[in-house]
Amino acid sequence: MTNEYHLPGIRVAERRIDVPLDWSGGTAVAGTIELLVRELVDPDRARDDLPLLVFLQGGPGGANPRPLRRDGWIDEALRDYRVVLVDQRGTGGSTPLEAVDVAGLDAAAGADLLALHRADSIVRDLEHVRETLFGGRRWATLGQSYGGFLTLTYLSLAPQALTACHVCGGIPGTPPRAAEVYARTFDRVAAKTAELYRRFPEDTEAIARIADRLAEGDVRLPDGDVLTVRRFQSLGIDLGMKPGHERLHWLVEKAFARPGRLSEAFLADVQSLSSSAGNPLFWTLQESIYGDPASGPTAWAAQAERDRRPEFDEDRRPLLFTGEMAFPWMFDEVRLLRGFRDAVHALAGRDAWTPLYDLDRLAANDVPLAAAVYFDDMYVDAGLQLDTLSRIGNAQSWVTNEFEHDGIGSGRTFTRLRELVRDRGGEKR
Repeated sequence: MTNEYHLPGIRVAERRIDVPLDWSGGTAVAGTIELLVRELVDPDRARDDLPLLVFLQGGPGGANPRPLRRDGWIDEALRDYRVVLVDQRGTGGSTPLEAVDVAGLDAAAGADLLALHRADSIVRDLEHVRETLFGGRRWATLGQSYGGFLTLTYLSLAPQALTACHVCGGIPGTPPRAAEVYARTFDRVAAKTAELYRRFPEDTEAIARIADRLAEGDVRLPDGDVLTVRRFQSLGIDLGMKPGHERLHWLVEKAFARPGRLSEAFLADVQSLSSSAGNPLFWTLQESIYGDPASGPTAWAAQAERDRRPEFDEDRRPLLFTGEMAFPWMFDEVRLLRGFRDAVHALAGRDAWTPLYDLDRLAANDVPLAAAVYFDDMYVDAGLQLDTLSRIGNAQSWVTNEFEHDGIGSGRTFTRLRELVRDRGGEKR
C-alpha cells in the first residue's frame, strides 16, 4: 500500500516493506522488521522517468530528514532525481529499537541484536528495497557523515547497484580503528572549546560556575536524571556544527535563575539535548561502527583516550567539553540508555565482527566517488578521510574549511560533488 501526499514543492509517496532481522541467519535472533521508504519527487515531474538518488543519513541511529519545505540539497536533487529516503533499521519509522527492547535480554543476546543494526545489515536492506520496490534499477547515493561509512560498505558489498556516490564529511579510516579515531578527535574538540572561550570570554567563568554547582550534586533534570559535570560536558558535541558555538553560548546565558540555582529552562534544554530520546542508537552503536575483524575489541576506546588526558577531568577549569564520544557512564546516568547497558558492555568486548569494508574491492572501484572533506571536521578526522580516499579507485576529494560537519545543509555542497562526478565522465548508467 502506498501513502501519497504533498509538501511545498514535493510529492511524497510512502511504502513499507518487511526485511529479515538477521540477513545471515547466523544468530539466534529471528523474525522480520519493517522499513519505512519515502520517495520524493518534483510534482511537475512525477510521471517522468527520472534517475534515483538514495540518501544515506548520518548517525548511527539517525532517521532520515522530514522536510518542511523544498530547500538545500533536497531542492537541488529534485531537479533531476527521484529521491529515496529509507529510514535505517531501528530508527524513525523502521521498527525503532529502544532500550526497553533490549533490557529483557541477557548481555550476549542484546549485543547480537545491536550488532544486526550495523552498516552491513543496512546495505542489505537497501538492496532489498532497490530490487523489490524499484525493479532493480541502479541508483546514485548521497551520504552524510555516517552515510559515508555506509557508502564504503555499499561499494564493498554491491557496487553493481550504484551509478555514483557523493559523500559529505563521512569517509572512515580503513581499516577502522576506534582508538585511532579518538586519539585524533579529542584534540579537535579541545580546539573547538578553546574557540568558544575565545569568542565568548565571559563563558569561561559562567561555565565554571555551572560545573561547580553540578559538582556539589543533587541537580535533577525534569525526568529525574541527575545532571553530572560529565553529562554537561557531553553537550560539546554541538561545537562541530554551525552555529553550535552560538547555541551553547545562549544556553549558558540562561543557566542560573538565582545565584546557586540552575533555572528550569536551562535544565529542560539540557535534558532535551542529552536524553537520547530521539536517537538512542546514536550513543549505543557509536563505537561498534568501528568494529572490524582486523581491529579487535573497541574496548571503550573513547573512555580510554579520555583517561589519558587529565585536561578533560571534570574538576579542571576552564572546563573542556567532549564531542562525539560514547562513555560507559552514559548507560548508567541517562535513563533512556540504561536498558542498553549490559549489551553495550558486551559489544565493547567483542572481537568477532562481520567485515564492513572490502579493501581490495575498494581499491579496484570504478564507481565515481566524490567526497567533501571538511578540513576542521570535529567528528570525522580529515587526515583519516584523505588517507582512505587515496586508496579507493575512481575517488576524488574536495577539501574545504568553508563548512563544518553539517555543510550538506548548503545546496552548494551537493552541487560541487555533482560537478566533480560530471567532470570525470558522469554517472555510470
